[in-house]
Amino acid sequence: MTRSWKLTVVSFWVFLIAIVAPAARAQEPQDVIARVGDQTISLHEIDTMINSSTVVGLDIPAPGTPERNAARLSLLDKMISADLLYLDALKTGLDKNPDYQQKVKTFEDNVLVSLYKEKVLKGDLPVSESEVRDYYKKNIAAGTELTDDVKLGIEATIRKEKFKARNEGMRQKIRQGVKVTVVTKELEPAGDSSRKASVIVARVNSEEIHWGEVKASVTSGAGKDPQKQRMNALDGLIDERIMAAKAREMGLEKDPVFQARVNEFKKTSLVNLHQGMLFKKFSPQDSEVRSYYEKNKNKIIQPEVRNVQMVVLKTRKEAEDIKKRIKSKKMTFFEAARDYSIDPNAKQNLGQIGWVKQGTGFPDLDKLTFSLKKDQLGGPAETPVGWHLVKVLDIRDALYTNIKDKKTLDQTRRTLMHEKLDQYTAKLRKEKFTVTVYEDVFGRLVDKEAKTITNEAAR
Repeated sequence: MTRSWKLTVVSFWVFLIAIVAPAARAQEPQDVIARVGDQTISLHEIDTMINSSTVVGLDIPAPGTPERNAARLSLLDKMISADLLYLDALKTGLDKNPDYQQKVKTFEDNVLVSLYKEKVLKGDLPVSESEVRDYYKKNIAAGTELTDDVKLGIEATIRKEKFKARNEGMRQKIRQGVKVTVVTKELEPAGDSSRKASVIVARVNSEEIHWGEVKASVTSGAGKDPQKQRMNALDGLIDERIMAAKAREMGLEKDPVFQARVNEFKKTSLVNLHQGMLFKKFSPQDSEVRSYYEKNKNKIIQPEVRNVQMVVLKTRKEAEDIKKRIKSKKMTFFEAARDYSIDPNAKQNLGQIGWVKQGTGFPDLDKLTFSLKKDQLGGPAETPVGWHLVKVLDIRDALYTNIKDKKTLDQTRRTLMHEKLDQYTAKLRKEKFTVTVYEDVFGRLVDKEAKTITNEAAR
């Protein structure tokens, strides 16, 4: 069964797109679980994001768990929103923006230079078997097998070292047959105050290099010759222009790695540009922000949370006895949790519950927990599961509780603007672009994963 499935549009962070494996969309994958216009979203892309600690943090949901699938659906929603903004940007012609085009051109050149160095300048450096063996003996840990992969790694390292050694000769080699003209006077520090960024400082064949590019590339340092710094920066830019041109002549623009990286960069940059422009358009007056805060405090205020440790006992008498022993330092709280707590997880977590917020637990226990000071021992408090002794390990105060505070005003403004962006994206989905989620494909892939994990565990 294939049908449209309406997901809740949520705010998203565009940088998520940038961490997708470079070749993820280079060809039509077999695990496409959604389409947004002519854009596809695969389960592989989503799992790549989940496995990235930059997005998820340290706690990465394990495959086959409900938490993993919840994370997948959340990221799917965000990717759908990003794709909608991308298609909208294309439709409005935002990809014709000169600054965007220049940014793309610079990125393309950087990728081409990298490929040219790897495939030509480093690739034509021979590495002999004896060099590999010598490097292996001197640098690889004893007992490591000299596999084909290890050999390839050693060869790459040796080539890199050789490349560094012949760096100066490289410049002479790549500049053969290239007309390079430098306007030296435009690099003199004396003219800095009046020199515009658009001033031409050099030409590589017919391509211009401007003062703004050199200025941005100069590495500052006390005691260094400013003129020499500028010439070094310019030489680097000239070399990069030449290598990028040579890479294009070789047809490296057709390289799958180049195409995948550039396409992903184009998309990410365009979505970022579009989102930035929309945020400017959506930017509200302070009066609107204050009104929004009063109506949506529950979305903005971050309540006080406490990092809690507990020991759970069967009876009040037991709890009072353990409390006295802890206070008299006859045992630690950790030992009490490990040796006496009836919580089945206590031996593993030593009673450390983690961060909790007020109003989420049993009333008496909640009242006790949020009345204690940091490191104070409290209780016992009774709940249906037993008698609790509580210790607060740390406290994070509530945030954004007063709209008169600038941080609260700024946070509220951001929340409101993201809500407006969500509304805009929802309208795109409803009126401009077709979004289809393949529930059957997602379900089949998830079931297959679960069965594989079960079979592996049974072996």
